[in-house]
Amino acid sequence: KAELAFTQLHNYKPEPVNGTAQFVSTAEGTALAYGSLVLMALLPIFFGALRSVGCCKSKNSSDMPETITSRDAARFPIIASCTLFGLYLFFKIFSEEYINLLLSVYFFVLGILALSHTMSPFMNRIFPTSLPNKQYQLLFTQGSGENKEEIVNYEFDTKDLVCLGISSVVGVWYLLKKHWIANNVFGLAFALNGVELLHLNNVSTGCILLGGLFVYDVFWVFGTNVMVTVAKSFEAPIKLVFPRDLLERGLEASNFAMLGLGDIVIPGIFIALLLRFDVSLKKNTQTYFCTSFLAYIFGLGLTMFVMHTFKHAQPALLYLVPACIGFPVIMALVKGELTEMFSYESSEEILPHTPRLTRFPTVSGSPASLANSMQPLPSSPRRRRHVPTSM
Repeated sequence: KAELAFTQLHNYKPEPVNGTAQFVSTAEGTALAYGSLVLMALLPIFFGALRSVGCCKSKNSSDMPETITSRDAARFPIIASCTLFGLYLFFKIFSEEYINLLLSVYFFVLGILALSHTMSPFMNRIFPTSLPNKQYQLLFTQGSGENKEEIVNYEFDTKDLVCLGISSVVGVWYLLKKHWIANNVFGLAFALNGVELLHLNNVSTGCILLGGLFVYDVFWVFGTNVMVTVAKSFEAPIKLVFPRDLLERGLEASNFAMLGLGDIVIPGIFIALLLRFDVSLKKNTQTYFCTSFLAYIFGLGLTMFVMHTFKHAQPALLYLVPACIGFPVIMALVKGELTEMFSYESSEEILPHTPRLTRFPTVSGSPASLANSMQPLPSSPRRRRHVPTSM
């Protein structure tokens, strides 16, 4: 994960531009932007966590999650740092225009697939029973006889085609206009897929991952200008944005506050793990999920407050990691369930053929690139649908 920092584009001072002055955002516009970012961050965490419980129980191999082990978590910040610095060098050496053109096409495809998978449960509910739901298969093989090898085996149905059609409309809108609403639609789909399909195997792994990225985030934001430079140069739906001048300029607003998807997905998969732990206790309560969810709100709110006060980009994980880990651990200590929490293995809730994370993504900040760069072990069964959720 080469995660983007939680950052903002500062207020512009009035300067003549073609005879007009640039806009200075108001307090109301800023409050609306920050409130909207908080709401958009909470939606994929909440619904992704709920869907993560369902995909553990699913018998459909296409909905099975990717498991992150402690070894994966320990290597994550190193891979992320290399990826982030590589992107920084690319933007310094090559033309930003051409790099973003290639990334736009790449995320156009990933966005369509991620949004289609996000819409799939809703389409299953609203699809008219009177319409036939035909089954299709796209199969590419290599070789012949005993040496024949499947390259692509993609099974889908009419409902999938409808989802792909709707998602394609959003994708074309994003590709042509780069509108901030289309960006957020894809970003939310990436984030929800990431929280749903990326599973930590236990709480200790979550602490290793969040702790490592805590150091990573602080270093690259406070120690260098690399994180902020990449965040502002990278034109791809790997961050949620909301205009602070929306009240004055409407949908054509351009003075954005932004939140990197990594600041949603990384805490989100830890919160989803705690929800599965709540379910495993079989007490019909969601104590640890609610505690960590409220801790995330507190940490994100604190990030915004500090950022707005000091007018400087802030590493959100600096505030989110202590909150999301500390609050649930304190709750477990109070309830006397700390041992149960750290001995819980999420992999026990998953079917035996669940794939594990075997390599890391090469694209920063987006949950969609993460699962797309993960491949199941050779013994994994045939998947019904290809689901992108990477980072």
